[in-house]
Amino acid sequence: MSFSNPNLITISESICFDGTVGFYKHPSQVCNGEMRFAVYKPPQAKLEAVPVLYFLSGLTCTEENFIIKAGALQYAAEYGLMLVVPDTSPRQTGIPDEDKDWDFGAGAGFYVDATQAPWRSHYQMYSYVTEELPALIAANFPVRSDRQGIFGHSMGGHGALVCALRNPQRYLSVSAFAPISAPMQSAWGQKAFTGYLGENPELWRTYDASELVLSAKYGRPILIDQGMSDRFLNELLPDRFEQACIKAEQPLILRRQTGYDHSYYFISTFIADHMRHHAQALLGG
Repeated sequence: MSFSNPNLITISESICFDGTVGFYKHPSQVCNGEMRFAVYKPPQAKLEAVPVLYFLSGLTCTEENFIIKAGALQYAAEYGLMLVVPDTSPRQTGIPDEDKDWDFGAGAGFYVDATQAPWRSHYQMYSYVTEELPALIAANFPVRSDRQGIFGHSMGGHGALVCALRNPQRYLSVSAFAPISAPMQSAWGQKAFTGYLGENPELWRTYDASELVLSAKYGRPILIDQGMSDRFLNELLPDRFEQACIKAEQPLILRRQTGYDHSYYFISTFIADHMRHHAQALLGG
């Protein structure tokens, strides 16, 4: 399938750290409806193609939260990294009760390709994030598609780990803030997987980082920060991912941060380390 799209619409653009923050929308073939995303173009992109770093947001977030709250743009400008932030799901698809629950449906696409009706007609977030959006970015922005990284928060941390572990040659770096690390074992994951994917545990396994890492052979270091005062620890299960990485001999830097919670205050505290982690991989030093 070709993902060329002449209908990319600019919603707004603003100068920031001598680069440009832009918000855009387009008709998505994969999600069968309008999708939105944000891009930060660093100043270096005025002169040459730059590496691209995708951020996947958590439950209830849109393409705006990370760009506005995380404090990442100054580091993207410093290192010369294009930041791309998609929305967390399709919106206003007409699916009944799409907005009923905060942890399922709108704002909660879980970065899977749904197989169950009625969600399968629109909720194809894994293919959107890994195929359609990167192709759209490559066609419209000066990026080096051979230098891609990915990271995320909570549900988006789950998505980032899954995308990297399933595509180890595509994503040269990966990190996460408080990711849902073993969704098959958490209530959030079980609800989402049952609704989007049905009852087949083998299909669930393809979207569970603690299962994927056992055979993925990603090899590069994975950085995770987890706040130890996070009230969702029983949903996130970082210890299970850590044990799986040990078993798989996958390099993991899991930093347990005393006193920190699940918020963007936590993310903004450690964003510099994550941006440096990706810059070192994507810039080759």
